[in-house]
Amino acid sequence: MIAFVVQLEVELRGIWVPVVRYDTAHGRPHVDLYDTPTRKSKHFLELSPAEAMTLAEEDIKDNWERYQVDFLRRNAR
Repeated sequence: MIAFVVQLEVELRGIWVPVVRYDTAHGRPHVDLYDTPTRKSKHFLELSPAEAMTLAEEDIKDNWERYQVDFLRRNAR
């Protein structure tokens, strides 16, 4: 495996926006955590692409509900 993207999105005011995204853009595995639809923090992972993809799938599967609730709470109007 060379590249991947695993992303959780939620609907916010009628638009689908990313909440958490794991990918290999920028040449190495990392996770982007979104505070708002346009503001995110990036954390690089010291894992192979295959290990990072496995982590991504497990993390989103196990924590999607918490990610969703926290994101929507931060972005409530």
